[in-house]
Amino acid sequence: MLLSATGCASSSKEEGSGEYVDDSVITSKVKAAIFNEPGLKSVEIKVETFKGAVQLSGFVSSQSAINKALAMARAVGGATSVKNDMRVK
Repeated sequence: MLLSATGCASSSKEEGSGEYVDDSVITSKVKAAIFNEPGLKSVEIKVETFKGAVQLSGFVSSQSAINKALAMARAVGGATSVKNDMRVK
């Protein structure tokens, strides 16, 4: 019984099952926001979330695209922080 209870616990490098679901929801919401934003090409931006921290990466066409994507990600509920790893191509 103890083994099953610790199976869902998270460590600093691994997520528990509940956190994974929350992170996947955040990722989906950020991707949808970017996809629906005119002027942003969602195929250029990769979105990853770990314990609420969102990381955006990829190559975009301008600094304004980076700023817009960061603003969209920060507006998503549940995102605790947003890290920019995007670059202008």
